[in-house]
Amino acid sequence: MTLPAVPGAPAGVPMGRDVPRVLSIAGSDPSGGAGIQADLKSIAAHGGYGMAVITALTAQNTRGVQAVHVPPVAFLAQQLDAVSDDISIDAVKIGMLGDEAVIRTVRGWLEKVRPAVVVLDPVMVATSGDRLLKESAEAALRELLPLAHLITPNLPELAMLVGAEPAESWDAALDQGRELAKTTGATVLVKGGHLAGRDCPDALVNASGLLGQDVVEVQGNRIATRNSHGTGCSLSSAMATVQVRVGDWEAALRTVKPWLAGALENSGELEVGHGNGPVHHFHHLRPALPEGGFAARLWDEAQPDLDDIYALDFIRGLASGELEEKDFAYYLAQDALYLNGYSRVLARASALAPSEAEQLFWAGSAQQCLEVESELHRSWLSTRPAQGGLGPVTKAYVDHLTAASASGSYAVLAAAVLPCFWLYAEVGEKLHAQFLAAGQPDGHAYAAWLRTYADEAFAAATRRAISIVDAAGRNASGQERAAMLTAFKQSCRLEVAFFDAPRLHS
Repeated sequence: MTLPAVPGAPAGVPMGRDVPRVLSIAGSDPSGGAGIQADLKSIAAHGGYGMAVITALTAQNTRGVQAVHVPPVAFLAQQLDAVSDDISIDAVKIGMLGDEAVIRTVRGWLEKVRPAVVVLDPVMVATSGDRLLKESAEAALRELLPLAHLITPNLPELAMLVGAEPAESWDAALDQGRELAKTTGATVLVKGGHLAGRDCPDALVNASGLLGQDVVEVQGNRIATRNSHGTGCSLSSAMATVQVRVGDWEAALRTVKPWLAGALENSGELEVGHGNGPVHHFHHLRPALPEGGFAARLWDEAQPDLDDIYALDFIRGLASGELEEKDFAYYLAQDALYLNGYSRVLARASALAPSEAEQLFWAGSAQQCLEVESELHRSWLSTRPAQGGLGPVTKAYVDHLTAASASGSYAVLAAAVLPCFWLYAEVGEKLHAQFLAAGQPDGHAYAAWLRTYADEAFAAATRRAISIVDAAGRNASGQERAAMLTAFKQSCRLEVAFFDAPRLHS
């Protein structure tokens, strides 16, 4: 069977490797967010085997580049030959090159080896604004461009390569992309990240008929985060890796773009540095659940409900700080009423628990509801207008938990209360991460509330609850396990409804 060739690559190049062998030729970032370090993470995140040849050493961190050291080009040539003499290279990603001698050395190696896929990220200006390519080397870089199959400049770099001012509109950016594609014969990835507005489109541009159409646009939303260090490096190396597997630039972009959006969205979880932090390359890989098994099945069942929660206007408004105060006040008032019934259910779980350790856990959780969480609610609501009595969603949730409590099954009751730990912790962690990624903006209406989501004590309690339910599920009969699953799923649906209740109330 003959595998398809890469569009724009030499004819007859076989594609479709499960583990692409990808070489990054770029500079080193000791803080780990950009350059070689970002490339290797990005390649690994997409299932590739990463290799690295270092063109320059930088002294940099999330605040900027302090110094650049370019090793002798003779040693660069030795690195390149050492790798290609021994290993079949499926794709090459080229990043920071530094000076003219380095560029000419890399060009000579490319002409000799002719890699199947070459993605060139013309690193000229860092996100911080630091210039990373000497002006004397720009002509040599332009001569290198025709050897690439895909070129991935940011908008300032695209403008420099076509001798124009940076585009201030998407149409102008596409025109510059067409010009660069025409002069180089390569496909150009035009990126909208430097434009203003909520939209953040990307487009593949090629005037030589190598795509389904001259311009292939992929839409996307801008992620509100200060952590974009290494975004260009990560995107280009991911494109090189995925292209080897799928053999189609459009398919590669449609795979990589949502991954990169998630890497930006979850970047706050890393908490690296005090400036422009790195993206989270491995956001899509979650730690193993406690003991796997039944808990893993419950987690899979909860995913549609989590997706529904994140899509709610209430959650989006809470994250951005734009949620109307009356809606938040209603939510808190209902939560305060809910906690009264919920604490009684937790006390019942303590009474049914088979061990002293589990009895103490549930009893402690009930006390936490009454003393700490309820007080937090009362403090916020004390200066706001009254929000009425028990709402229909709150009543339905409390009634559901009360029914689980009356079933007499400890396992079913534990499964029913688990979403109030697990989903709440998961949503809270994500909201807090977005808050951090946005630089903890001043004036955020719910800043104090979002900071409470970082409570490690609640995260530890959630892990304990998961472990208890997992053990109960493994030891339960088939009939009782089915009842646990039903109780858990119903609680998940009620969690969605609870977050959406302010909208229905208003």
